[in-house]
Amino acid sequence: MALSVFDLFKVGVGPSSSHTVGPMRAAFTFSQDLKEHHQISQVHNIKIELFGSLSSTGIGHGTDKATILGLMGYEPESIDTQLTENLIKTTLEQKYLTLNGEQRIAFDYSQDVIFIDEPLTYHPNAMRLTAYGAQDQVVYQNTYYSVGGGFIVDESQSQHGNVVDDDTPIPFPFRTAKQLLALCKQHNLSVSQLMLENEKCWRSETEIRSKIMHIWQVMQTCIQNGLQNEGILPGGLNVRRRAKKIHQQLIQKKNSNLIDTTFTAMEWVNLFALAVNEENAAGGRVVTAPTNGAAGIIPAVLYYYVTFSQDLSEEKIVNFFLSAAAVGILCKLQASISGAEVGCQGEVGSACSMASAGLAEILGGTPAQVEHAAEIGLEHNLGLTCDPVGGLVQIPCIERNAIAAVKAINAAQMALHDDGEHFISLDKVIQTMKETGKDMSDKYKETSKGGLAVNAIEC
Repeated sequence: MALSVFDLFKVGVGPSSSHTVGPMRAAFTFSQDLKEHHQISQVHNIKIELFGSLSSTGIGHGTDKATILGLMGYEPESIDTQLTENLIKTTLEQKYLTLNGEQRIAFDYSQDVIFIDEPLTYHPNAMRLTAYGAQDQVVYQNTYYSVGGGFIVDESQSQHGNVVDDDTPIPFPFRTAKQLLALCKQHNLSVSQLMLENEKCWRSETEIRSKIMHIWQVMQTCIQNGLQNEGILPGGLNVRRRAKKIHQQLIQKKNSNLIDTTFTAMEWVNLFALAVNEENAAGGRVVTAPTNGAAGIIPAVLYYYVTFSQDLSEEKIVNFFLSAAAVGILCKLQASISGAEVGCQGEVGSACSMASAGLAEILGGTPAQVEHAAEIGLEHNLGLTCDPVGGLVQIPCIERNAIAAVKAINAAQMALHDDGEHFISLDKVIQTMKETGKDMSDKYKETSKGGLAVNAIEC
């Protein structure tokens, strides 16, 4: 099983990688399977069944709409986010769906979208799609699991325990931080250099650098959009976007020259994260990093570095992503990056750990210091629950990204003041995250049935 940096960083849409991006990809895959099997013309209607967390918070996360768009042939990487609202509105009003952009089929939302809070066995994020013929016979059926970060596993893969099909042989395979550090030491490589060599098994170095810079460009655009847009976020909580106003206030402070550099730097980091996560909550274009719910942390930290160090070198940016991805791979393979599986420690915790590692790398950290930074970033997010108010990726998610971004910078700085030797290893912290998630009550794992989700006073 091999994971690429581009498995962790994917261009998509908000508000959730597991509840929006994953279901859209699953539905698109379903429509493509029908096309490949020459069955589209046989389909009269399709039923969508959403289980577990996809049911409990599916409406707030737009799971139902994302699935419909996927069946219509749209992908999260390329769909025009300005068109989605009208596409859904037309489908619901006219009660038909254009399957894969080719075949018009009957579609009645009230009957064809079914929410079942009981989870399936393999993973709490499950959905079953069934295509029926004119005589109500089953033309094709498949069950999909959205396992976090936009990754999907179908029924066949789940039976074989496969999270990823890719079995590409890579020169430096690792599943633990211990193995990663040993490989770096043995071959005298930094974490980013080792990751680059592995990535070359899929694409050329030129392509790798180009794709990473594209990811970075999308992140920067997301930040800029978040700084410019204002108004109320959708979903009914009446959460007001704050990034634009805060940005204007910080510009005024900067121009006044009456500022404390340390505190102001922290405010800018907060701002960058808020901007991204407000865009995500609004259904805008974001980069899964490694999930949408935690999408603001990594771009905020890197944008902070670029802004305050004025280092715009492509080399540093590429190395940041490569090192961050190495830690994301460890979290994904050893535990989970799914809030529905281990709580928000798997999303915000993993992203904080990844950002810490990336920053430590480009600030000159050794592999041991990079691992230490990642350990600090994750350790201090252990036990973090996923209890979104109203099933929306807004409260506490938006502010939580800002707090974690600052925490990531602090983790990197602390690690760089040491020599890399420390008491608790990253592997032990990841294992603890997995065990904590297993022990955590389901009401704290993206079901909106506990915590802030039920204690918040809604006006």
